[in-house]
Amino acid sequence: MSDVILKVENLSKQYRLGTIGTGTISHDLNRWWAGIRGKEDPYLKIGETNDRSKKGESEYVWALKDINFEVKRGEILGIIGKNGAGKSTLLKILSKVTGPTTGVIKYNGRIASLLEVGTGFHPEMTGKENVFLNGAILGMTKKEISSKLDEIIEFSGCERFIDTPVKRYSSGMKVRLAFAVAAFLEPDILVVDEVLAVGDTEFQKKAIGKMQDISNTEGRTVLFVSHDMAAISSLCSICILLEYGYVKEVGETKQVINNYLTCKTNTLLSNVFFKDDLYLKSFKLLSKQRERIDFVLFDSTIIFEVEIESKREIVNDFILEFKVKSDSERVLSTFSTYLNKYQFKTNGGYSRKLSCVVDSVSLIPGKYSIDIIIIKYMEGDKLAKLSDVYNFEVVRSNNFIFSNKIKSKFHGDFIMKYKWS
Repeated sequence: MSDVILKVENLSKQYRLGTIGTGTISHDLNRWWAGIRGKEDPYLKIGETNDRSKKGESEYVWALKDINFEVKRGEILGIIGKNGAGKSTLLKILSKVTGPTTGVIKYNGRIASLLEVGTGFHPEMTGKENVFLNGAILGMTKKEISSKLDEIIEFSGCERFIDTPVKRYSSGMKVRLAFAVAAFLEPDILVVDEVLAVGDTEFQKKAIGKMQDISNTEGRTVLFVSHDMAAISSLCSICILLEYGYVKEVGETKQVINNYLTCKTNTLLSNVFFKDDLYLKSFKLLSKQRERIDFVLFDSTIIFEVEIESKREIVNDFILEFKVKSDSERVLSTFSTYLNKYQFKTNGGYSRKLSCVVDSVSLIPGKYSIDIIIIKYMEGDKLAKLSDVYNFEVVRSNNFIFSNKIKSKFHGDFIMKYKWS
């Protein structure tokens, strides 16, 4: 237990939708009357899961519910999950920005947090003045801050503008300076939200290196929230997966990320009518291990699997095509049985499964969708086109040397493997 620096027990956070504060006077009176009688808050017995895709019936939602975990000294804990899963809420509670509705948090050291761009910075004060202000907020003396000032400024890369008011800084410069302050003023626990994504590639690399250093050499603990699976994978020794405010999984980072990337968010298609008594029974996007996925690792192997049924025997051969489109609706690639010289036939009353294996996904990280088209082979008659039947996202990986340097479509839609000699 002496190695445990942070322990969270039965932590929950409830919000009332559409209002600020606890709610109405009647609700507050009900809470007060329950407290007088020694009974539990009646509004803790109600509330729904924080699922944004459903309308819901209760005006109370649980942003977090029954969270339990512990972090040992020197560990780097990754926290992942979809938008709205409760990651930022958890960090705000741990950083004492807001309080929990129920539960206990036990600390064994000083905590510093970097949750939003420029948090704790005064816009009218210079960068240097904000270093002292931020350091004082973190509990440091002026002497301690002064001893680290040169290192903070050098790491941030803002030396030329350090005497300029922060209101003239870009969001990236604010993040650089804020991270430098939090990292160099030696907190026992450093809490970092997704804000590092605002910085450029060079700074992200420096920040990740610094977090590794303070964990490995100085024995301090880091809590890191990010949607960048490559950064989480390379940095974190243990990982928590949040879903709808609950802890879905805690464990070894690689396994937790794999389970997160194979989560099922697309609606399964079933019995979609094409034409000539043809039906689309199902479409799946699978990993190499044939698990359903919605997130695709750059340079990984994926499988498109479709099941089609004909209610009567059809003599003609068919052309089946999958078209991969960008978020701007531009067709980037076509996978066709015709181009691959694969004969696709149907028999009456039977369903047919086809799999298309893509050995290496070279799409730039981003969001994509898939169209399905079926054409009569000899007649060229398009029997059906289903648009946007499936949505997926390509994310960065550590398998390919270019993947960590890719930030946008600047380099094109695809990155092919190549080398110079």
